[in-house]
Amino acid sequence: MIGIIAAMNVEMESLRSHIENPESEVISGIRFVRGILDGKEVVTAVCGIGKVFAALCAQTMILHYQPSSIINTGVAGTLTDELGIGSVAVSTAVVQHDMDTSPLGDPVGLISGINKIEIPADRLLSGRMAACAKVMGLKTLSGVIASGDQFVASAERKAYITEKFGAIACEMEGAAIGQVCFVNKVPFCVLRAISDSADGSSHMDYPTFVQMAAQQSVSLLRRFLNA
Repeated sequence: MIGIIAAMNVEMESLRSHIENPESEVISGIRFVRGILDGKEVVTAVCGIGKVFAALCAQTMILHYQPSSIINTGVAGTLTDELGIGSVAVSTAVVQHDMDTSPLGDPVGLISGINKIEIPADRLLSGRMAACAKVMGLKTLSGVIASGDQFVASAERKAYITEKFGAIACEMEGAAIGQVCFVNKVPFCVLRAISDSADGSSHMDYPTFVQMAAQQSVSLLRRFLNA
C-alpha cells in the first residue's frame, strides 16, 4: 500500500475522484480514504497546513495502515530560476528551514534527536518520479525541498533559505512528513508543482496558479502509479 498525503483539498480532490472502491474513516480528526488507484492499493489523507498537522497525519497513517512508502504531493514556491510556475520539484532530501537551535552551538536547521539537517528521500521513489515527469514533458528539477511554518513571501527570506540550505523549493509540510518517515524507517518522497515565486509577488501568483499546479502534481502522481 502506498500512502499519499496532501496539505489541502485542492491538492487531493481530483486524485480521490479516481479511487475505486473507496473506504473512508476518520482517525485523529483526519479523514483517510483507501482504495485502488491506477491498479495500486493506496491510502490518502489531507493533513492540513503546517508541520504539526503533517507529522500527526504521517504518524497516524504509518501506525494504522502500515504503508510501504509515503508520497507527499502538492504545491510549493520556487527558490530557483530553473523552476517556473507549473514545473515540478522532486525531493532528494528535505530540511526544516525554521529549525534553529544555533544559540546552543548547533548548526542552523539541525533536528535534535536524529542529528540531521538534511533528511534523505528514498532514491528509488525520487528517481522514478523525476523520470516520469521527464517522460510527460514537464520541466523538473531534483534537489532539497525546504519546509517551515511560514508562507515564504519575501525576497529576503527566499534568499536566506536558498543560501543556507541550497533548496530548490519551499512549502510547509514535506520535511515534517520526512522526519516521521525517517524515524519509522518508511521510504518517502516529496513531489511539488510550483504555484508561486516565493517572493514579493507570491500573493498574486498563488491564488491564480494553485489549482493548475495542483493538477500537475496529480497528473504526475498518476503517471508514477501507472509506470
